[in-house]
Amino acid sequence: MQHSRLKRCLLPSLLLSACVAAPAIPAIAAPPPAPSRALAVAGTGVRADTVPVTVAPLGLPTPPVPADNPPSREKIDLGRKLFFDRRLSFNRTLSCAMCHIPEQGFTQNEMRTPVGIEGRFVKRNAPSLYNVGYRQHLFHDGRESSLENQVWQPLLRENEMANPSVGFVIETLRTAPDYGGLFEAAFGRGPGIETIGQALASYERSLVSAGSPFDRWYFGGDEQALGAAAKRGFALFNSAGCARCHTVSADHALFSDGAFHDTGIGYARAMLAPDGDTGKVRLAPGVEVVPEVSFSRPEANDLGRYEATGKAGDRWRYLTPSLRNIALTAPYMHDGSLPDLASVLRFYNEGAVPHAELDPLLQPLGLTPRQLRDLESFLAALTGDNIQRLAEDGRSTGIGDTGLQ
Repeated sequence: MQHSRLKRCLLPSLLLSACVAAPAIPAIAAPPPAPSRALAVAGTGVRADTVPVTVAPLGLPTPPVPADNPPSREKIDLGRKLFFDRRLSFNRTLSCAMCHIPEQGFTQNEMRTPVGIEGRFVKRNAPSLYNVGYRQHLFHDGRESSLENQVWQPLLRENEMANPSVGFVIETLRTAPDYGGLFEAAFGRGPGIETIGQALASYERSLVSAGSPFDRWYFGGDEQALGAAAKRGFALFNSAGCARCHTVSADHALFSDGAFHDTGIGYARAMLAPDGDTGKVRLAPGVEVVPEVSFSRPEANDLGRYEATGKAGDRWRYLTPSLRNIALTAPYMHDGSLPDLASVLRFYNEGAVPHAELDPLLQPLGLTPRQLRDLESFLAALTGDNIQRLAEDGRSTGIGDTGLQ
């Protein structure tokens, strides 16, 4: 009886999160397949060397480390265990890794925005966690500046992991037999609001990925590392103005200015009438249906950076994402409304969504189809050389979903 009620409640929630296209923006479609992205069985991966990254990898600067949370092997191992533990959600069903999937670029490729606990609607796309330790602002609206603090928001938000309090999470871990002694080994004390945040942050900071073909060519001097189309694409990347927001320095490239920009997508969703086209609904990888009825998506009046500052000038501005590993992290934009890189490039080539507050850097580019393909080749060359290793390392831990009533 309960199982049938759960299916009746959960399916509409999944449909709500997947089926409504943004106004004036292409509808979501399945991202193109990529190798080595099938979900692995927990506990079957290969544990990577979890010595903290303290030197600059090729293409990136030295990783920043907070003075009050220096990394250690014990912290990273504990953070990994927490990241994959479904007991950290109120009903013991949802882990961090279910929205930030290792084989899918530490984001979620199947849906434009994740589904929270009990199928609850989440209004923004799950950001990739590659190189998250370099970010000065977290979340699409930049409302947090510390990974140690950031982790508590999904743990407590009622539409994500929905824990009723910090104390509830602490008690969950304090009474879990398999966590006995782990916090003490990592921090010299038991689980608490500080140590839980520090452990998860330590694991997330270990997700450093560089050494891409672009890095080996541009920073390493290997002319054979990058193909001709990608080289032409990088020249266009600079001449078309892409590098003004996705910055490249002399000795490293974060591919983000760390600032907030209005691309018109937030404006379009809030201010332009929807087109009413439901189209196909993706229920699971390879499973699509055309609804016989219309499903209205919950209203999400997303005001972007304004929600973090209260300043009118920040309305519909969102944080510039890094382009590293961008080929792995579809769908794109803060609402997941653009399904693939070709759609993103067409969007910017056409000048985004014109309106009064549109960022002045965004203008129609007038690029040819071949030039757009060259740009896409360049973006595909930003994939790091350790992607598979990071995914296998994540899957080396078991999924915590036993041991508690």
